[in-house]
This record gives sequence, C-alpha cells and structure tokens, in this order.
Amino acid sequence: MSLTGRRAVVVGGTRGLGEAVVDRLLAAGAHVIAVGRTAPAASRAHQVVTADVVQPRAGDEVAAAVRGSGGVDVLVHVAGGSSSPGGGHSALTEEHWQHELAWNLLGAVRVDRALSPLLRSSGAGAVVHVGSIQARMPLWDGTLAYAAAKAALRAYSKGLANELAPAGVRVNTVSPGGIAGPGADGLARRIAAARGLSEQEGMGLLMESLGGVPQGRLAPVREIAEVVGFLVSDAAASITGAEITVDGGTVPTV
Repeated sequence: MSLTGRRAVVVGGTRGLGEAVVDRLLAAGAHVIAVGRTAPAASRAHQVVTADVVQPRAGDEVAAAVRGSGGVDVLVHVAGGSSSPGGGHSALTEEHWQHELAWNLLGAVRVDRALSPLLRSSGAGAVVHVGSIQARMPLWDGTLAYAAAKAALRAYSKGLANELAPAGVRVNTVSPGGIAGPGADGLARRIAAARGLSEQEGMGLLMESLGGVPQGRLAPVREIAEVVGFLVSDAAASITGAEITVDGGTVPTV
C-alpha cells in the first residue's frame, strides 16, 4: 500500500477527516497538497492551497497550484458538510439548497473537471469521493439537502468511474456513517435547537434516526482514512466504481 512517488491532492484536507487523510497519505510516502477554505496555522501537508470549493472558480485555482507542483496521481474529496437548519424541507430556503449542493456535489465536479487531464496523463490515477450513508438513509429533520447532494455525488462518482476507467483512472466512494467529532456534535445541536431539546437529547435523536449503530460507537477519522489509503493504493488496483461503507453496521443490508 505504498504511495512513494505519488502526488496527492486532498480537498478539505486542513481539518477533521481531511487532515486524517493527509496524515495517512503522508505515512504511505505520498507528496500531499491540502486544499482548504482557509490556511491553518500549521499543516503536515507539503503544500496548502486556499480555495473554497463552493465557488465556481475553485477548480481552476486548485488546478493551477497542482500544475505548479508537477501533476497529480491521487485526488481525494473530503470537503462537504451541512450548515442548514433543522425543521424538515419547509425550513430550507433556495439559498440553503444552493449552498449544500455546491459544497457536497459541485465542488467535487469542478475539481474533477479541472484535474482530470492531469489524472489521465498519470496513467494510473485514483480518485476517492467521500460520501455519506445519508445518500441511502436521509435525515429529513436536519440534513435533507445534504443527503440529496450526497446521493447525487454517489451517482456521479459511479458514472465518472465508468468514463475514466479506460484511461487507467479509478474512481471510488467512501461513505461514512456517524463520525466521532465536531461534525456529529454540531448536527446534534441543530436538531436539538429545532425541537427545543438539550444537546444530549439531540445526539440521542441523531443516533435513533440512524437506526442505531450495531457496533456501538461512531467511527474515528483515522479508521475512515485507512479505507481511503487502501483505495488509492495499488492494493486496490482492480477496484473502481465501488462504494465502501464505513458505518459500524448502521445501514441495513438485505
């Protein structure tokens, strides 16, 4: 699973899961560029590019930085999330929908479009989109627009995999369930605020809405980063167009 000599770009790589992915790729020997909306005070990545994928120009900004570093072999999209209020579909304005779609779908589309020529030229490129189990189990009360965007990302990723496979570029999706950390805490707070509950009760509703987590815990970011590291390595050379779910058994399987 060595990535020695590979050039990697991690979009959303300056905090949380993205930072964990950066660390995983660095440990495998890759040269890593982290992309974030703001530059952190410190980053272990070799280079940090400031770009907001919500903005249409983000793809060109990232591509310009990548060309300057010599190209790209590995591209991981972690950027995404939800900032919409709870309360179901009627609480979501046009602006909420536009922002969630841009953040969770169009950002990946823009960067993929800008970097696909460089990935094709590598002859053995690998792309991973970080999705969500909400593509199949949407939480209507708190993150309906986010769930819809992730469902679109799932379909887009599969189609892109089929398009780029003949060029030697693999595209896969990693779909986490609940991730331990600030993201889950913030979602629980929004659900609680919409219903006039405590944060603890909001977390309880979040876990209940997921149908429970049979494994009994949310996944730490390092475990999800390990799956990403595997998928972009030669150990997964025959895997493309796949979705790997990391959810502790949350999604029912028939």
